[in-house]
Amino acid sequence: MKKSAIFIVCIFIISTLFFAQEALKSTEEEYYDFLSLTGVVARPTLGYRTLSDSVWELDEDEEHVWSGNNLGTTFILWQPDSQSDNWFTRGIFQGLKARIYGPEWFNSYNTAAPYGQNDGALWQGVGYNTSLTTGLRLEGYGFELTFKPQLSWMQNKAFETNPDIYPSPYSYTFKSGTVYQPIDLVQRYGDKSLWNYDWGDSEIRWTWHALTFGFGNQSPWLGPAILNPMLGSNNAATYTKFDAGLRKLNVTIPYLNWDLGNIEGRIWVGKLKNSDYFDQFATRNQDRMLTAMSANYEPSFIPGLTIGLNRIFLTYWRTENLKYILRLFTASHSNALSSSGNDEDQKCSLFASWEFPQAGFRVFGEYGFDDFTSSEYANPFHTGIYTVGFKQDIPLPNNLKSELSFELNNFEMSQDFQLQWSYLGFYSHGFVNQGLTNKGQIIGAGTGAFGNSQFLQYKIIYEKGYTSIKLHRFCPNNNSIYSQAVSTSAGNSDFYLKWYANFETYLSAGCESNYFITKDFSVIGSITYIFLVNPVYKHFEWKHCCNTTLLLKYNL
Repeated sequence: MKKSAIFIVCIFIISTLFFAQEALKSTEEEYYDFLSLTGVVARPTLGYRTLSDSVWELDEDEEHVWSGNNLGTTFILWQPDSQSDNWFTRGIFQGLKARIYGPEWFNSYNTAAPYGQNDGALWQGVGYNTSLTTGLRLEGYGFELTFKPQLSWMQNKAFETNPDIYPSPYSYTFKSGTVYQPIDLVQRYGDKSLWNYDWGDSEIRWTWHALTFGFGNQSPWLGPAILNPMLGSNNAATYTKFDAGLRKLNVTIPYLNWDLGNIEGRIWVGKLKNSDYFDQFATRNQDRMLTAMSANYEPSFIPGLTIGLNRIFLTYWRTENLKYILRLFTASHSNALSSSGNDEDQKCSLFASWEFPQAGFRVFGEYGFDDFTSSEYANPFHTGIYTVGFKQDIPLPNNLKSELSFELNNFEMSQDFQLQWSYLGFYSHGFVNQGLTNKGQIIGAGTGAFGNSQFLQYKIIYEKGYTSIKLHRFCPNNNSIYSQAVSTSAGNSDFYLKWYANFETYLSAGCESNYFITKDFSVIGSITYIFLVNPVYKHFEWKHCCNTTLLLKYNL
């Protein structure tokens, strides 16, 4: 007992480092991202980020609004008296340092409909939902060991589900036109309360300068989106993956000292799992292989601009499918019922983000397409989806800061499908039946995945926290209605009356506030009113819903 107390005291008295690795979309990462708008801190990534990559370096003498609050501390536990200085060890931290995450206790309650996203393995159904996250990170000599699991419980109370779109109250397919198309997107996780354990942001990694290799469960956030990234987010449970590549690296031509800018690249292979409710297609009820790449560039000759490409192949889990990891595109498919296992689904996105620190402004856009075929030559918007948005710093008097954010996502199917066949949408596929999901949730956009979304937020930041107002409108699945019109006529009065203006639409307005009770302990609470129009596609009906959340967080 005495030895343990001495060890804890030593941790506090040893020098600390003024940089931190932050979890995706955490309070700390969002705050550092705000500081980057005006150039107070440099963004550590270009288009691929996980907890391990999100390393924000802030000058200890830099004054900022939350200077008096503890945003997390990295402690030096041990360093040798002498440092090796050869070509291999130069630039690598020699010693042992640690970071403790949390604990964080998240709670939410939904009155009438599921609501919530970007919350990992937690699924915020109707009733009470809670998750507990804490963890430890150790680093030394290029090695990084992170253990940060998530334990959650969901009350999962009953609510009205959609028999017209889903043939099951728990769902493992969508109805597209007259055909049920499979996707492992769960409508409700059974009819009982449930516990869930997820490895969260746990991984082991080795990094030498910018070269990095990692194995673990950190889900990457891909691209510049604020709320709904196309191909990678923390919306679903984490998946096990191995990755290799380059962290953000400045490239200079030797001898000439020409600065070409910054590059960043990663390739990875991951295993996606089915939910317990994907059982109709027993021949395809198996794990999937995700092979992906991300390549990003920040040119020195156009300050503030970042461009990037993200590409994903989905196949079933077979060794021969590793061949897809370095492929950029392919236009071929094998038969969906073939025994080769080479049936593949490819998805790609291109993005650009442009930052103007003098004006505190960032604008971004992303374009994605599902499968590359000859159709793209005739119509580049075939299967195309897009996102646009911005962030703006708005100075206020009395040392207050504020930020205005906006994001628009259009993930609806291109209308040339009216000349072909029913198309469920960007995240689905006829050959890889589960689609781009893991354990029943999409690993990309959490809202508007087959429809559209518009999100607006205004946040005021002050010494003891922040207060924000959010407006959000989204239609989760407009494609289910558009697909009804394939091979039909609007002249049919029954058809017209059933589907016209029948889009299920969520209109939400809410406020959120974070308050540092002490410099280490913060409380974040929110309340959101949701007006649900045409619930389960019932024409001219509506529901009044409420979502409340409470997060208690302690930083050591």
